[in-house]
Amino acid sequence: MDKILMMLQLQQQLNDATNGENWTEGITKNGKEINWKRCIYMECAEMIDSFSWKHWKNISQEPDWDNLKIEVVDVWHFIMSLAIEDYAKNMRGQLEDMANQIAELPSYEKIQKTNNSFASQKEIIAKVELLMIDALSRKSLDITAMVNHFFELVVMSGLDITGLYRLYVGKNILNQFRQDHGYKDGTYIKVWNGLEDNVIMKRIWEENGDIKPEILYKKMKEVYDNLED
Repeated sequence: MDKILMMLQLQQQLNDATNGENWTEGITKNGKEINWKRCIYMECAEMIDSFSWKHWKNISQEPDWDNLKIEVVDVWHFIMSLAIEDYAKNMRGQLEDMANQIAELPSYEKIQKTNNSFASQKEIIAKVELLMIDALSRKSLDITAMVNHFFELVVMSGLDITGLYRLYVGKNILNQFRQDHGYKDGTYIKVWNGLEDNVIMKRIWEENGDIKPEILYKKMKEVYDNLED
């Protein structure tokens, strides 16, 4: 449950920083409408492109399993954002309440088990399309069903709670780091001494699997501040 709460807190902080503290009302600080459901089904479409699903093109190409995992994590950003927005709008409680409720879901127990095996391409695509149906539904939002389907997808994608947490925190902190160092105005340096920033971030994770988010950010800054000219 601690990892779920940490991810919810990090997502709240990232959304506050990028969209303004009133983003749960569906509008950014710049007056742009936010549509988390659209974010979810569009990312799900990108997830399906990890496979050679087209019957007329690249029919023997192997699935891009690494990209699948990244897309799973990207979708998780948006599902958490939608859940936080839903909780705020309906006054259902705090992030701690949400984390507790998520931890009680049957699918949460499944991601607690160590896992590194993939389901078949057909099974994964079917599960992704269920998520898309959840996001496209005109009925009242059923965030519980959506999270259940997502956790089932996590297991099918060769991930468990530890893998999901590490990938999410790494991507979240990297996104925050980019925002803080000129990503929007184009001054950010993405290649660090010959390596892309996400490679450096992943390497720091691998050197210390239990690293805390704030320490990850600090170590990334140490590298960034000492880039060679």
